[in-house]
Amino acid sequence: MSDFRRLFTALALVALFVGLASAQGGINGGSTMACSTTTTVTPTVRSEGFTELVGDIVLNCTGGTPATYGSQIPAANITVFLNTQVTSRIMNVASNNASEALLMIDEPGSATVSGYGAGLPQLLCTSPLGNPGCVEYVSNTGGNIGVPSSAQPPAAFVTAPNVFQGVVSGNSVTFYGVPILPPTTTGSRIYRITNIRANANAISGGGPTPGSITGSVSISPSNAFTINQFTFTLAAVQTGLTTSLRSSTNGGGGTINFNQCSSQSFNTTGAAGILRYTENFPTAFKTRTALVGSNTSTTSSFTGQNVPGQIYNSESGFTLQSGNNGSTYPGLADWGTRLKAVFTNIPSGVSIYVSTLNISEVTVAFTGGASPAAQLLISETVPDANGTLALATATNSVSVSNVPYAQLTVVNGSATAVWEILANNYTTNQNLDFGMFISYSASPQSNTPTSGPMTVNQSYAPNPTNGAFSATNAANPGSVNIVPRFADTSGSGRTFAQVNVCTTVLLFPYVVTNTAGFETGLAISNTTQDPFGTNAQTGSCTLNWFQAGTAGTNPPAGTTPPIPGGTTYATLASSTTVGVGSTAFTGYMFAVCNFQYAHGYAAITDVGARGIFASYLGLVVATGTGGRISSAETFSH
Repeated sequence: MSDFRRLFTALALVALFVGLASAQGGINGGSTMACSTTTTVTPTVRSEGFTELVGDIVLNCTGGTPATYGSQIPAANITVFLNTQVTSRIMNVASNNASEALLMIDEPGSATVSGYGAGLPQLLCTSPLGNPGCVEYVSNTGGNIGVPSSAQPPAAFVTAPNVFQGVVSGNSVTFYGVPILPPTTTGSRIYRITNIRANANAISGGGPTPGSITGSVSISPSNAFTINQFTFTLAAVQTGLTTSLRSSTNGGGGTINFNQCSSQSFNTTGAAGILRYTENFPTAFKTRTALVGSNTSTTSSFTGQNVPGQIYNSESGFTLQSGNNGSTYPGLADWGTRLKAVFTNIPSGVSIYVSTLNISEVTVAFTGGASPAAQLLISETVPDANGTLALATATNSVSVSNVPYAQLTVVNGSATAVWEILANNYTTNQNLDFGMFISYSASPQSNTPTSGPMTVNQSYAPNPTNGAFSATNAANPGSVNIVPRFADTSGSGRTFAQVNVCTTVLLFPYVVTNTAGFETGLAISNTTQDPFGTNAQTGSCTLNWFQAGTAGTNPPAGTTPPIPGGTTYATLASSTTVGVGSTAFTGYMFAVCNFQYAHGYAAITDVGARGIFASYLGLVVATGTGGRISSAETFSH
């Protein structure tokens, strides 16, 4: 609300400035230069982003009173207000937050605009705070009359700065000491404002509802020039990313189940599905620069990204070839779009692998083209430095279906994978898929790996999760100075794999006790100790009693002691610990045993009164995870 009040106040002041400018004339003492305002492109930006590039603001100015030869060119301060925080990278903290946001005069370095200014090199003013800033004078050179010079005539002409850094403060960025030299009748003067980054996550609460980033321009002194339009839309805000899980076999979603008693091997049995990242509009995934596949931070790598007004569809904006602060250049992003997967609840003893490339595009050479491509990094915020992007390498050079995989480091049950976009098609929405595998050595006798769900959270990166930066300071470029950066919108995560305790379910279809002198003896054998190489397992069985012909009056279930592999547990149906006690019972019983290869036997007798004796084998129900079932005893319940 306070930000809205500030914007409202700013707009009121702008309206006042317009009236004053009309009444007082220009700062040259004559007629006022008039400027029309346009936004050359209104991009769609990601609601997850804290540092989204908005469209350029262009002031096209005409008229005004001719300036006197040799006079100092009057200067003005030009401020842009947004309806959200300005997050352009701070290039010089010592200069009171001088940023990568730039104001350029007359499109220097442009190949498509004619005129004296367009043919000049891009010269940065090194005094971004004004007072006096970069003082300029009216001069002549090479047949060009009334052009700016850093030296006052009659001193020799010196090309004046034509690029000015903006100073960021909250929702605004101000360009101080901008020379205002009217073009009079000789043509027009163009002021282009570029590289304004904004906190799109604050628009519509970062939710799915589209919103807009809007801006306004004010000038000081108010009579420097007039503007025909003060407010405009600089970007449309939309959710950029949708994530999902897919099966490695049928393409659908869902959890993949693994048995605790069955070892899983990487690249054979342990396939755990596919992570899918879907862009919701064609420019939601971006390379670091327009030179697709280039990940260097040397000046020569960005000669194609320093033309005013050019649309690059990359994380970097207009990249100024001067103004290096020792680590980067104005407009240059730290990296391309990064995609993150955070795996949690990974049991001890479980290894997890992910594909180092997106699996549908393993043949892409990362040199451009219509196909998206991404590659696994060694960490979330590893920089692109000295021409080399620190990529993860495949584990032991092992690959699955020609897709290389890397093993992730698991710490306290958590592991993280981050991929960077190295190529993309900016004309259509695309998917990037990454494969997952797990492996472990089964040891059910020691309850390894422990049973339970393994989850994954998918999002853009870097984000505050795992400490890349503080969520509190995410929209403050003075505190967090990495570009781009995002909110974590992954939610509570999805279960991608489940380790289940191995079980065998036995059905004893007829059990009688405490009735007419009859009793039933029960025996359950754990046959995991065998000559076939089975892992010997130990587990208990839960006996579930069901009284025939009744509902809701069944005896409570009983649990046996742990039954080691190679042993047999025997009891009576009338047992007071696992059976029905002294209750008269006629019915059936399900034994759910927490080990493979359980087999059962029942014997029914009248305890000698008439010498009746009957016995049968328990039926192995095809519901558990392990059985050694013959066709005679298979029973589907």
